[in-house]
Amino acid sequence: MKSSIRRSRRAALAVALGSVLALTATACGDDGSGAAGDKGGEGSGKGEITFWDNNGGVRTDIWKEIIADFEKANPDIKVKYVGIPASSAQSKYDTAIQGGGLPDVGGVGTAMLAEVAVQGALEPLDSRLDKSALKGKLSQNLLASSRSAGGGKELYQIPTSSNNGTLWYRTDLFQKAGLDAPTTWTKFYEAADKLTNKSKNEFGFTIRGGEGSIAPALDAAYSQSGVDTFWNGDKTTVNDPKLVAALEKYVALYKKDTPSADVNNDFTKMVAQWDSGTIGMLSHNLGSYQDHLKALGADKFRGIPSPTQDNGARVQVSNPVDGLSVFKGGKNKTAAWKFVEFAVSHEENSKYNKAAGQIPANTEAAKDAWIQQAEPTKLAAEALNGAGTKIVQFPYYLPDWNTISKADNEPNYQKVLLGKMSAKEFLDTLAEQLNAAQADWKKNHG
Repeated sequence: MKSSIRRSRRAALAVALGSVLALTATACGDDGSGAAGDKGGEGSGKGEITFWDNNGGVRTDIWKEIIADFEKANPDIKVKYVGIPASSAQSKYDTAIQGGGLPDVGGVGTAMLAEVAVQGALEPLDSRLDKSALKGKLSQNLLASSRSAGGGKELYQIPTSSNNGTLWYRTDLFQKAGLDAPTTWTKFYEAADKLTNKSKNEFGFTIRGGEGSIAPALDAAYSQSGVDTFWNGDKTTVNDPKLVAALEKYVALYKKDTPSADVNNDFTKMVAQWDSGTIGMLSHNLGSYQDHLKALGADKFRGIPSPTQDNGARVQVSNPVDGLSVFKGGKNKTAAWKFVEFAVSHEENSKYNKAAGQIPANTEAAKDAWIQQAEPTKLAAEALNGAGTKIVQFPYYLPDWNTISKADNEPNYQKVLLGKMSAKEFLDTLAEQLNAAQADWKKNHG
């Protein structure tokens, strides 16, 4: 059933792509109506543009502040704000691509970038960035993630922010046990063992076994193994013997140094469990900082980037990158691009990410005072932008990526934790599905 759903989805996207190419070829004189395939136009650079916020409700206030700043600096441009909840953003874009009514500019995260781009809805941004004041001022690793998510050739998204894997640990428990900070995987495993006392319901670590478990499991495996690319040619590296060994070691923590409830825990339950109990370490991201601060107080915990190998080498998987895209059918792309440039400029990008608690894409913003004062974000930014950091780019451009990395394999990962499936069998199954998806994608994209 799952494979037939994926085939239908791939077929639908292939048809959409074919339709877009046909429309593009025949619509030379079309001014655009806001549907995929419309040529649109550069426009006067004045008037009204529509902006879709893909995290409406959560980010509404900060976007309205940025819009007010923009309109003050550009009095001849008005921005119509439309907030869309994150959970429905993909379907909202898909509907507008087919029926018209796309915005001039909108928030498009890397997780949905490929599906929007493959339907011909987005404007390539390389040439605009080359002529922009933003050139040379954006994180190269985030730009690489944006490009990879769009298929690897054109840049369809200007990154605004990113999260990063963070290892939260209880400084009070580490100090009491005489343990060093878990900066390397050797120190991490040592701490996980030493801080576990099942008779007292004390555990060294909490592992994510429920919804959203695949990305952190792969992050741990790639980070430990040192394998720093997702593909070797057109074959994935996820079942490389080094990753198999790393994952075996990681999942062996379950029930030995972690609570048994972890097998069903998504991030909400995992964070709540860590905040309320006596668990040494939690692997999550910057997003849970305020929860920990409220539950524990600033003096009982610390957040550092995920561990490195013992030699200091850092390999980490790409985190979803949020960003802004200009829509091909827009009739005033000049004004839309002005808005993008403004929103990702030093001051505005800093303001946005301070509110969001994330890492700025603008490297000048990443040096601002508020980041220096927020240690977890400061360390995450340094790790993300470090010259020696190797980013393993997840293939967000594959139409099947979300299905494969969630619905198809989260139940299998739970079987691995429970000892009902080997790490090798799990990764071999994942590799087979990814290789098939990559072959399909290559067939449709040449």
